[in-house]
Order: sequence, then structure tokens, then C-alpha cells
Amino acid sequence: MYRVLEDRGLEATGLDEGDARELYRHMARARRFDERALNLQRRGWMSGYPPFKGQEASQVGAAYAMAEDDWLFPTYRSNAMLLTLGVAMEDILLFRRGFGEFHRETRTQPIFPQAVPIATQIPHATGVGMAANYVDADHGVVCYFGDGATSEGDFHEGLNFAGVFQTPTLFFCENNHWAISVPRERQTASDTLAQKAIAYGFEGEQVDGTDPLAVADLVRTTLDEVRTGTPFMIESLTYRHGAHTTADDPSRYREASNVDDWRMLDPLERFEGYLLEEGIIDEAEVTDWEDTVNAELTEAVNVVESMEPPPPGDMFDDLFESLPTPLRRQRDDVLTRIERSQSTE
Repeated sequence: MYRVLEDRGLEATGLDEGDARELYRHMARARRFDERALNLQRRGWMSGYPPFKGQEASQVGAAYAMAEDDWLFPTYRSNAMLLTLGVAMEDILLFRRGFGEFHRETRTQPIFPQAVPIATQIPHATGVGMAANYVDADHGVVCYFGDGATSEGDFHEGLNFAGVFQTPTLFFCENNHWAISVPRERQTASDTLAQKAIAYGFEGEQVDGTDPLAVADLVRTTLDEVRTGTPFMIESLTYRHGAHTTADDPSRYREASNVDDWRMLDPLERFEGYLLEEGIIDEAEVTDWEDTVNAELTEAVNVVESMEPPPPGDMFDDLFESLPTPLRRQRDDVLTRIERSQSTE
């Protein structure tokens, strides 16, 4: 497993102190966003939310290493990646309140809509890599998914095509040890998930997903090779501290002592401690940045609350360029039912 913190240090990577400071700021910002979003959901502000506490180093490190024209294929839990790539907080919150994704179009990075069905984005990422080969483009494609996705057929099909057609695709598997309630050891007998890449004709490697320097350095160097048409798989070992989603009760399937062991490796506290010890940041900077992020969060919530809810028919608008007849009938039926219910109130 590739790791840097408490081992070789920053000087062993291609990153500098400025990179380390930026990684910390993105991680702290993502943590505060996650905490505020969870609190908002608990008071009924949005219907559901998938927390990512404990996975900030993995997601921020991977996103930070991407070039501006690299594609990202995310899932529902990749909000720290989206924030790092420039998607505004209010856009993510609007999506959770029923608006179309990227409603305010604050992104500049090519980001595919996040996938909620498990692993469906993997063949899509391979396909975009094949398209890049056809047009002789030089960007990479980063496909983010969890360990549970490796148990789906889409995973095998996507990686197989990537190996056969040598697509510029980096398969970034964030192994947080739980596919909802199913532990990693109940999903596969393989010693690692990274080694599964070998069966498809390319390499895989594990990285310490609680170490942002290691993740950013490995993803950066790997993408340099991937862009030349060499697919690769990274297994980022991390841990989901909270529930799978706000509809989940992890105490029914997970021992509290196991969670406590991983909380001792809290990625934000670990990295902050390292940077303070090395003199790269100081306590004043930590406090100032927290105040800045809290103000940004308050402003994002105010922006979202000032917007009228989207019309119900909007949910059909972005499915196809020209809506097929069956979906057009469904849309008309939904709107008719809403009109009838309002007229009888």
C-alpha cells in the first residue's frame, strides 16, 4: 500500500507545501459541508443525504490531482470531489432539494451526472475513454465508485472493455469497507480489490485513503500514464464513519469498537496534526479558515432557501433531447394529477 504521512513525508512526493495547504483547506471545507448538510437533513430541510465523513482525504486527494479537462464520473457520495473541482455548495444542496443537477452551472470541469444505481457509471466512463481514443484527445477519465460496485456486472464489463480497448480510464475504487450493510469480506475472496485489474490486462494499486498526500501523488502520477491509453485501478482504503445514508442505521450491522478504531485515523485530524507539526500551517490559519467556510455555508443555505421549488415537470426535461412518447405521457399524467389535487384543496 502506498502511504506518505508518518512514513516518508511531503518531500517523497511531487507535491509542495502550497499543495499540502490547499489539500488541507479542501478537506476542512468538505468536512464542514458534510456536517452542515447532515444537520440540515435531520431537521427536514432535505429528504435524504449520504454522509462522507472519514473519506475526505481520499476524495479530495483524487480530485485535486485531476487536470482541468479530465472527466469525472461520480456517485452519490462524491460531494467532496465535486467541491474540490469547483462545484458550488449551493448547487449540491439544490440537487438534494429536488432541483436538476448543476442547476446554477457553477462547474467548469467536465463532470458526468452522479450515479445513484451502483456501478452504472463504470461502462459510461469506459465509453468516454473509448471516445477520447477515437478523436485522439489527451484527457483522462476518472471513474469513482465504492467497494460494493465491484460486485456488480457493470464493473467487470467496464474494466474488461477498458483493458481490451486500452482506454484512458482511471478506475478509482474507494473501499470504505461497507456496501451498505455488507462487509468487504462478504463480497469477494480476493486479498485486495486492486488486484482485480490484473484479470483485465492492466495494473492496480492500493493507497492509504486517509493520507491525502499519498492519494494525490498516486492519482497524479497514474493519470500521466492513463492519458496515454493505459487504464489503471486504484483501491483507496478508507472508512465510512457515519451511516450509508440518513435512512440507514449502521448500529444494526457494525460494531461500535470497529468504528472507534478507524476514528483514531480521522483523516482531517491526522493531516492537520502533520501540517501543524511541520510548520506548514498554524492554529490561526485553522481558525480563520473555519470561520471562512462557515460563512460560505451560511451564504449557500441562504441562496438555496431564497429559490422557489422547481416545477414538478422539470424532472422529465433533461432525460432526452426529445422526450419519447411514453415519458411524455407520464409527464402529462403527473401534471394533470397535480392540477386536479390543487383544484380540490
